[in-house]
Amino acid sequence: MDKRFLQVLRGERLSPPPWWLMRQAGRYLPEYRDLRTKAKNFLDFCYRPELTVEATLQPIRRFGMDAAILFSDILVVPDALGQKVEFREGEGPALDSLSSAADFARLKPERLHDALAPVYETVGRLASALPRETALIGFAGAPWTVAVYMVEGKGGTDCGKIRGWFRRSPEDGKSLLTLLADATADYLIRQIDCGAEAIQLFDSWAGVLDDDEFRRHVIDPTRRIVGRVKARHPDVPVIGFPREAGALYAEYARETGVDAVSLDSAVVPADAVATITAVRALQGNLDNRVLVAGGVALERETRLVLEGFRDRPHIFNLGHGILPETPVAHVERLAAIIRDWKG
Repeated sequence: MDKRFLQVLRGERLSPPPWWLMRQAGRYLPEYRDLRTKAKNFLDFCYRPELTVEATLQPIRRFGMDAAILFSDILVVPDALGQKVEFREGEGPALDSLSSAADFARLKPERLHDALAPVYETVGRLASALPRETALIGFAGAPWTVAVYMVEGKGGTDCGKIRGWFRRSPEDGKSLLTLLADATADYLIRQIDCGAEAIQLFDSWAGVLDDDEFRRHVIDPTRRIVGRVKARHPDVPVIGFPREAGALYAEYARETGVDAVSLDSAVVPADAVATITAVRALQGNLDNRVLVAGGVALERETRLVLEGFRDRPHIFNLGHGILPETPVAHVERLAAIIRDWKG
């Protein structure tokens, strides 16, 4: 069976478009909240295949998305490299932050695959467990975004520490991002080896950078990852998501080698269709707050996204991850609107 999600990533335009949602497995689902209680903490949850397989399958059973995305977290990579990573209830991730070249010289890329073996087991199990029509997406955080957490020690900052360091010592910045690019490529290649049919790179902190920083810290490492992955798996599509890249989305699409670009909600679909032409497909970009609101806004805005991308191969998604307070009924309604749309 030809999977609709993969058809679009090869450049086919389908109506209605295939769909999935970033963070489609998560706290908005009551069954996920029950499942989460079976692990002592979030990182423990991520390393238990019997739990992560179930978490990945839950939204597919409920809503029938065209793709499932591996349940994991972008910070398993620094954890696997030997940096201390914790997830504190009510606070989010906390890392022992890096502050010098000597700090990241102590990272251990050689332990990556052993540490991430439970993730690979999850991918392999999912490849067998998913419905035949459902594609499996593997993923990782892009080097810049992972480095933000590794240096800042947490999310939700202005990224001043890492930007200042990389400006004072560009070689340190390049060294850390290259190390992360190579580790990330190896991680994604192994996910594909285990059954992932497409991969997505999440660069959630791309929008804080100026144009020159964006090229050095986002485009260059992403190009390196895509090159390494394509050398091993030339036919596996890569989706890039440099969130809040603004006018630089088009350059990112041209210069990185990705097959598709996922767009945040600030992007006007008509502008993306006209300017981001170097990729086979576009993905996005309903505002996740609209999904929370539901009602008339959800009906209107969903159709505007569908209409806006109708002339390009398009995968329907959100502009960022689904929010924990999202009502399940609103996701059910979103699924119905997409499936009933005649573009």
